[in-house]
Amino acid sequence: MTEPKLTEQASPVTEIETAILLEGLLFVANDPVSPQHLATVLGLQLKEVETQLVEMEKSYQTRGIRLQKHNGRYQLTSAPEVTEYIESFLGLDATSRLSRAALEALAIIAYKQPVTRPGVDSIRGVNSDGVMKSLLSKGLLQEVGRSEGPGRPILYGTSPEFLQHFGLNSLAELPPLDLAPDEDHDVSLLKG
Repeated sequence: MTEPKLTEQASPVTEIETAILLEGLLFVANDPVSPQHLATVLGLQLKEVETQLVEMEKSYQTRGIRLQKHNGRYQLTSAPEVTEYIESFLGLDATSRLSRAALEALAIIAYKQPVTRPGVDSIRGVNSDGVMKSLLSKGLLQEVGRSEGPGRPILYGTSPEFLQHFGLNSLAELPPLDLAPDEDHDVSLLKG
């Protein structure tokens, strides 16, 4: 009795097959996935996967889903324009509004990340404990590491949910930070 032959990987996948495979993997992924992981799973070169992801991102711009990139990882999400209809369809309450304090802290973190809570406090001029706990519980922030400073405080950054909440595909879509020179801000605090 002969052993069954192990099949070798079929011939290199075509562009259309690559797109279909990538879309299928991203559709079933619970969390954002790195291009390297996708390339490994599909047996493709990293550059080929990255090129295809860029093409997919462009093709989704006129559809009900988006390819979202955050910290070098990708995931499929619903388009921000359909949020209201999805919430209604699923019977969800409307997305909770964020307070002015929460928006301030979130803006500081989005532009300065990674940043510590004391770093946010120094820019806002008030304690941000409660606001940051609220943003963490809503999934808009995440812990991204520890500072090398005294006490090794936690470093915070935005999460993929932050991008979804604000309808962004990546942090690169944030508007440029433009403070008027006559405003009462220490601009050096916001520049990394």
